[in-house]
Amino acid sequence: MQSAKTPQQGQSPRSELGAALGACRSAFIGVGVMSCVINVLYLTGSFFMLEVYDRVLPSRSIPTLVGLLVLAGGLYVVQGVLDLIRSRILVRIGATLDEMLSRRVYELVVRMPLLAGNRSEGLQPLRDLDNIRAFLSGMGPGALFDLPWLPLYLAICFAFHPLIGVTALVGAIVLIVLTILTEYLTGDPMKRATSLASRRQDLALTSRRNAEVLMAMGMAGRVGQRWEDSNRDYLASSQRASDVAGGLGAIAKVMRMMLQSAVLGVGAYLVINQQATAGIIIAGSILSARALAPVDLAIAHWKGFVAARQSWHRLNRLLGMIPEQTVPTQLETPTNKLSVEALSVGAPGDQRPIVHDATFAIEAGQAVGVIGPSGSGKSSLVRALVGVWQPLRGKVRLDGAALDQWSPEILGRHIGYLPQDVELFAGTIAQNISRFEDNPSPDDIIAAAREARVHEMIIGMKDGYDTQIGDQGSVLSAGQAQRIALARALYGNPFLVVLDEPNSNLDSEGDAALSKAVLSVRARGGVVVIVAHRPIGIESADLVMVLKDGRVQAFGPKDSVLGQVLQRPAVAGPAIKIVSDKGGSQP
Repeated sequence: MQSAKTPQQGQSPRSELGAALGACRSAFIGVGVMSCVINVLYLTGSFFMLEVYDRVLPSRSIPTLVGLLVLAGGLYVVQGVLDLIRSRILVRIGATLDEMLSRRVYELVVRMPLLAGNRSEGLQPLRDLDNIRAFLSGMGPGALFDLPWLPLYLAICFAFHPLIGVTALVGAIVLIVLTILTEYLTGDPMKRATSLASRRQDLALTSRRNAEVLMAMGMAGRVGQRWEDSNRDYLASSQRASDVAGGLGAIAKVMRMMLQSAVLGVGAYLVINQQATAGIIIAGSILSARALAPVDLAIAHWKGFVAARQSWHRLNRLLGMIPEQTVPTQLETPTNKLSVEALSVGAPGDQRPIVHDATFAIEAGQAVGVIGPSGSGKSSLVRALVGVWQPLRGKVRLDGAALDQWSPEILGRHIGYLPQDVELFAGTIAQNISRFEDNPSPDDIIAAAREARVHEMIIGMKDGYDTQIGDQGSVLSAGQAQRIALARALYGNPFLVVLDEPNSNLDSEGDAALSKAVLSVRARGGVVVIVAHRPIGIESADLVMVLKDGRVQAFGPKDSVLGQVLQRPAVAGPAIKIVSDKGGSQP
């Protein structure tokens, strides 16, 4: 699959995150400029105390004190306003990044199982995007913007007196070492905690989906114990990372307070030796504390920084693995045939084929029944026919055009698919039938329901087509959900209709409706593929394909193929022997 490029960015998918941040470049520049002004204004407290002790107190000048208070107060207000604006800009940068990437990350979550198999990521890309947004919206970026101003504060400390500067420098070195230790000691525990958190959540979601099985078969306690073990491992790993970060943060806080006292002690020594003024003592103490505050703040938010960085790398990797889909040239609506050429299919992320070298063609108006024992590759074949699984080799074509020449949105209009495991979405019956189209035609919805012979059932419900079916169609029976899913597959008169075990939950009335729906699709010139374990499920098909061990054993007219399949060679039974009481045998 070729790497996509967005028209605006002209970037490869590997740089999508960087391109999204690049779109916020002007906002980051604004934050940098404000950080410059804010850090200059942070000097207000130091110089105010310097002037008070060295100018106001010796002169006992009230007007000078009032003037300094007014000036300092004004500067503090400006500093506070700029700090507020900076934090609001960072929040909006995080929101903008999320808005630019959310659709793309959602696409990753949907496409990942189809391209890379049932990977452990699950919903991790969405959580990664949340981590990045949360970090950008927090206090961590502000600390990182303030860190480059550390040399300025140290230089002013050296300007007060070299000993004060050396003391502040030693404290800065200690805190920087603590920062490096924090990075080194929290990296692995954070990675493990993230992996365990994903595993824990996946287990909880699986248990929720299979709640009926767990309760009915007495498995809830045992599976709950597995979740508890997983949760315990996660808590232990997360606690280890938090303990390290919290411990080093506490050490950093103590060191900063010790440094402030050390600066005061050095200043007092200098005053005693008449090498500095009293104002320098207080100003140097305030300035050294301010110089190391960003380091202290960075250590306090290091866990969030590490989590955001790991999320950044994971998203970059996944965006590179699954590039954004290009929009190919729109092709004409298929009307003639479905053809399969030397098709080999394997599960996503696995190169071992389940279906081997399948080749066949189905003309418009025909229906093929695919039969075979369990594990023969029937569901794998139909997943490739509708484009949700990518072939290992070979092609699936509609009117000669391979499926990868269509955009998913356009291809979906020409395909109706009823999977073996029916899933409906929270919303109304009409929304589910119309595939959640914007402003669908009510006539088309009703036409699909009528074709599936489910219209009478729907209007018999309290709210008819506006009935809310709940999450996963929880208010419907299995048979009702399957018939509504059939109507969804038939919506818009798709050319190719693929039905995987469509009658598994149907009664005799549903079976009759299914047969009529298949005949209706054939009559309008569509192609139907029906998967069934037994020949009884393919009455309305005119062709039959027999799969065994992933290979096409037979394909052709139904009567001919079924005659071959159902014909069994007569097997002579074992000869009956009568054993006499003398130990011999007689025929």
